[in-house]
Amino acid sequence: MGTMTLSGNLLGPDPTYLPTDPAAAELAGGAAADAVAAAHPTSSLAWALLAERALTDGATITAYAYARTGYHRGLDQLRRNGWKGHGPVPWSHEPNRGFLRALAALHRAAAAIGETDEVERTRTFLDECDPVAAKELGL
Repeated sequence: MGTMTLSGNLLGPDPTYLPTDPAAAELAGGAAADAVAAAHPTSSLAWALLAERALTDGATITAYAYARTGYHRGLDQLRRNGWKGHGPVPWSHEPNRGFLRALAALHRAAAAIGETDEVERTRTFLDECDPVAAKELGL
């Protein structure tokens, strides 16, 4: 038998840590999420906040669209920061929370419209990113 070589992290991929979202300070300062999303369309956090508000207001389809936008913007950022399609995205790292919140909002909106496959996929993905996120976000 040949020699087996191991490479990489035996515990799986390294966690991905997104850079600070420039929109976060504006949002924390009280700026309206829709104005911030227009000024910073790559901000997952701004889209997540819009989705969460739409869910609270009962605007499910609007929430779904906002959440999907935030989710895809977050995927783009994750990939640009070394994420290879799997691996931890820790909730403890504040800049990751916009993406995780958008993913959770997409989960909720999909559940509200009965999109069963998406509900299962988003919940699995959230747990794979960081099981703490689901608990923190009330899922």
